[in-house]
Amino acid sequence: MRLHVPRPRSLAGQLFAMQAVLIAVVVVGYALFSWISDRGQAQDAAGRQARAVSLAIADSPSVVAAIGTPDPTARLQPYAVRVMRDTDVDFVTIMDPYGIRWTHPDPAQIGHPFQGHIERAQRGETFTETYTGTLGPSVRAVTPVLDGDRVVGLVSAGIKVEEISKRAQEQLTALTGVAAGALLLGAVGTYVINARLRRHTHGMNADELSRMHDYHQAALHAVREGLLMLDGQYRVALINDGGRELLGVTGDVVGASVADLGLPAQLTGALLASEPRVDEVHLAAERVLVVNTSPVSGGERRGTVVTLRDVTELQSLTGELDSERGFTQALRSQAHEAANRLHTVVSLIELGRAEEAVEFATAELELAQALTDQVVAAVGEPVLAALLLGKTAQANERGVELVVARESRLDDGLLPPSLPARDLVTILGNLVDNAVDAAQGAVPSRVTVAAYTEAAGDGSELVMRVSDTGAGVDPAHADLVFQRGFSTKPSGEGGRGLGLALVRQAVRRHGGTLTVTGAEGGGARFEARLPLGGAGSGTATPAGVAGRPDSGGVA
Repeated sequence: MRLHVPRPRSLAGQLFAMQAVLIAVVVVGYALFSWISDRGQAQDAAGRQARAVSLAIADSPSVVAAIGTPDPTARLQPYAVRVMRDTDVDFVTIMDPYGIRWTHPDPAQIGHPFQGHIERAQRGETFTETYTGTLGPSVRAVTPVLDGDRVVGLVSAGIKVEEISKRAQEQLTALTGVAAGALLLGAVGTYVINARLRRHTHGMNADELSRMHDYHQAALHAVREGLLMLDGQYRVALINDGGRELLGVTGDVVGASVADLGLPAQLTGALLASEPRVDEVHLAAERVLVVNTSPVSGGERRGTVVTLRDVTELQSLTGELDSERGFTQALRSQAHEAANRLHTVVSLIELGRAEEAVEFATAELELAQALTDQVVAAVGEPVLAALLLGKTAQANERGVELVVARESRLDDGLLPPSLPARDLVTILGNLVDNAVDAAQGAVPSRVTVAAYTEAAGDGSELVMRVSDTGAGVDPAHADLVFQRGFSTKPSGEGGRGLGLALVRQAVRRHGGTLTVTGAEGGGARFEARLPLGGAGSGTATPAGVAGRPDSGGVA
């Protein structure tokens, strides 16, 4: 059987693409030049307008008279509002010689210091500048209000940069219209050429199409990666076996909207996005997926092709690798400190102070051993003990004290085989990392960890609680913090907002619960509870232990 080799793009399509590229290059080049030129002219005009307004206000006798009253704001605020309305500027701020506002478009800002430079105006000079204040970036002028030779106040008038950008953008409307007309003319010409070429094109016959369909179906179901095809209304046009398994959908979903598949909100948003997505990480049910989307366009039919890869195991291994990297950094730091202590001991011996050298070395060894003994005594489970020792050293390097709470009690052998160490590392490791990030820079900088078993119904459950002294979690965000991509911290390499989402995924996988509340004294308290099975699977903590304050313990 002869396989059909896909033909290259038609001549009509190539001609239209060439036209579009040429027009796009010309339009973009000219638009860039016009934007830069027009924007500069608009900024200069805005600066001149702001300068004229500020000078007119400063020269007004009524302003000088109002400044001399006991409450200048009462007379100047309505005046400033009228000037803003009449002169088409975004703000007029009148302030005292030290920069304290008497007027502002936002009355809540009155009485606060002016955000910008005023030194030149305090010396009697009028100047303009671009500065980011309470209303955002703006082109502003600052001028002194003079009573004779004495500066009795300052006036600033300005126009926001976004308004200047709008003025410049309006001048590009005509150019955009010309470009759209050229593309429309090219599209009409392409349609005519394409219609003529189709009459002279020999396509495949019915048998060839049928065989190609069979090959298509066989290849579709043989691929282990998930494949999902959506039509122009974001309904499922095709889904293979791998896609059903990875997305956790059952039944006949062909023709159903993506929004009705019951997928997590962020994954649904990625599938509904019109722009391409490349190697985005998303959570679905119990899996970590890498999602790629590519829009399909041609003729009247438009849609999206989605590929899905399962990296749950890889993500879990990455978490373990991050923990091991933290251990390595902690060991490297400890080795550096040990070298410093060794140099101190050697120097004491060289100075003839052998007894002091022995006392110094013994004290350091006793301190390190005491820390290890206390952690192991509280948490006998080897994986969690090793994790806490490494995190303690890692937190110490960042200026955060990590404390194991007094109620912690987790003997070796209590955890069932159904609760693998990898998931414990994922849950507790991410909670501790999140807490250390939150506590860093706080006073005091402390993270408290508690791990114990507790009676629950007919069995027992493992409780892992991590508290910090950071800024805490806004109650309105109590559920959002566990969603993938949500973070109050700046984005770093690889993005943020995945750690807590993975924690919730691991907790749910084992039928547990994950909550966040406010910690005593401020900060946030995350608590994960995992069922351990029958009553004989663990030693229950005495009643009331879970309610103890997260304080004390070992550090």
